Order: sequence, then structure tokens, then C-alpha cells
Amino acid sequence: MSAADFAAAMDYMESMNSSELNLSCSSSDCIILESLSCPSSLNKSALLYTLAIVYIFIFVMGLLANSMVIWLNLQAKNTGYETHLYIFNLAIADLCVLLTLPVWVVSLVQHNQWPMGEMTCKITHLVFSINLYSSIFFLTCMSVDRYLSVSLNGNAGLRRRKIIRRLVCVLVWLVAFAVSLPDTYYLKTVSSPVTNETYCRSMYPEEHFKEWLLGMEIVSILLGFIIPFPIIAVFYCLLAWTLSSSSSSSSGDQERRISGRLIVSYVVVFMVCWLPYHAMVILDVMSFLQLLPFSCFLDNFLYAALHITQCYSLLHCCINPILYSFIHRNYRYEIMKAFIFRYSSKTGLTKLIESSKVSEAEYSVVDQIPK
Repeated sequence: MSAADFAAAMDYMESMNSSELNLSCSSSDCIILESLSCPSSLNKSALLYTLAIVYIFIFVMGLLANSMVIWLNLQAKNTGYETHLYIFNLAIADLCVLLTLPVWVVSLVQHNQWPMGEMTCKITHLVFSINLYSSIFFLTCMSVDRYLSVSLNGNAGLRRRKIIRRLVCVLVWLVAFAVSLPDTYYLKTVSSPVTNETYCRSMYPEEHFKEWLLGMEIVSILLGFIIPFPIIAVFYCLLAWTLSSSSSSSSGDQERRISGRLIVSYVVVFMVCWLPYHAMVILDVMSFLQLLPFSCFLDNFLYAALHITQCYSLLHCCINPILYSFIHRNYRYEIMKAFIFRYSSKTGLTKLIESSKVSEAEYSVVDQIPK
């Protein structure tokens, strides 16, 4: 989950397999690490350069998509579109995650070495971790909010719900910051006196190193998947059941099918993006606890699997804007209208759009959920 895992967990696996671990330093901001790792049959250079290309693709596509969502929400005061606060914050969180990717790519193409200094290590990790947790938390909040918006029926208590949403968003950012802070505090630049290679790695208190490492891994798994996924799945199932039992119009069957597909896609996409990575983290923990017999094959497998699944999980930063925004007819309509208001305010197109505004009744049931 954390950026420290992204750049350093695999290095730590190598150091765990060392015949000797020596810590010393000639300066106050550096720790020297000497380790002997398994011989590798894996072509690490090919793997890391391939992943770097994938990260660049994710960065470009996600940057465009999330910037569009944020821009559209900022234009809401002009278009009359009522923004969904969670979607807006989700786009900000995903965008901030993506903005750290160029830094990680620089490290990745140097085999996870970190030549950019300890302060950059800490700041990049903090930004990455806060926004990654926030993104997952906002997806969870959105599933609960959508169900409650339908089950509480319409506009009753709308003002109070808006206040609650704002408070929840503030709480999400604060919790994400609190969860990310311990790992960031213990990040250090770690160097080898033999190879002169430097890494960005969490160096927990020596007397409780094992407990800290396991604790942070468990927190990552719990807050990143084990707790959010059941909440998302349960509340979207409840939403689907509520919509299916309440739809009574002549187009009800079609609306139920569309809503059902969207709701299933919300659950499946979250699971598909995050389950592989957290499964590999669990294997990593089991290996650390020696519950799995050590072998060089396992060492190489975890190295490759953690890198690949971490990269794969970040695809959600590109998928979220499509799944939660662009796929909906009214959102695409608002994009068109926002452009017309921005660039054609002096023409008759603006008045035409306003006079022919599409009724909410024509949207899918999921799109009708009050914001």
C-alpha cells in the first residue's frame, strides 16, 4: 500500500535473506546497509524498464482524466451541475498519487535506488501514501453515501447530508494523514558501502524492528483492502436490492439492468485492482515470519510480483474517473455544457443548452441518486 513498500519492500526482502546485516554510518542522516542477496535468474532490468513505461502511461492517462473531473466540478457554479463531493475529492486524491509517479519512475529505472535525498524520499512517500489511502476511503464512503441517499428517499434532510459529507471528507484526509505519518517518520536513506547504492527505506527502531514492520504491513492490508472491500460490496449489494425493489416505471427493467451492471463493476474493479497486490503483501509477511520455506525462487517471485501488482493496482487512478464520472450520461452532458459555457458564453448555444436541459428522469437510476 505505502510508497515505502513500492520502492523498498523488495529490497528489504533481499536484506532479510542476507548472511549478515551491519548498520553504521559516517553522517547523521544516513544508515549503511551491507547485505548479500540471492543470485537472481530474473531479468530485473527488463522488468523495471517495462514497468516504468506502464507507469508513464498510467501517469498521462490518469492525469488527463482526473484533471477533467476536477475542472468540471470547479465549473459547476457556472453550469448549475451539483457536484458529488466524494467524486471531487477522489479525483484530487488520484491526481496527487499520479503526480508522484515520475519520481518513482526515476527510482525504478535505477533498480529502486534513491539518488534524490532523504527529504524528497519523505515528502514523496507522504504525498503518495496520504492520497492512496484517501482514494480508497472515498470509494468506501461513496458506496455508503449512495445507498443512504436512496434508502432515505430523496431530498429529505439534504442540507444536513451536505454538511455531513463535508465533515466526512475532512475526516478522511485526517485519517489518511495519521496512518501515513509513522512510516514517513522512519524513512531513511540507506546506503551500501560496497556498491555505493542508496535506497529510500523505512528504518524502524532496532529493538522492535520486526514488530514495527509487521504492524505497518498489517495496517496496510486492513485499511487498504480487508475493511474497505466488504463495506463497498455490502452497501452496493444493498443499493442494487433497493433499486430493484423500488423501480416501477415502464423503463424499470432497463434501468435495473444498467444500474446492476454499474454496481457490479464498482465492486469487481476494486477487487481486481487491489486483491492481487494485497495477496502478494500477505505472502511477503508469511515469508518474513518464515511460515513459507525460504528459497531463491520465492525471493525472485516476490520481487517481481510485488512490483507488478503494485503497478497494476495504480490502474484504479485511471479507471475511477471513467467508472464514477464519464460513464454516466448526465456527466458527459455536463462536460459538453461546461465547454460551451467556457468557450461560447457570447453565443446562442448557452441559451439553447439551458432551454433544452435533459430531465433527470432520462438518466439511469444510479445517476438519479441525490448529490
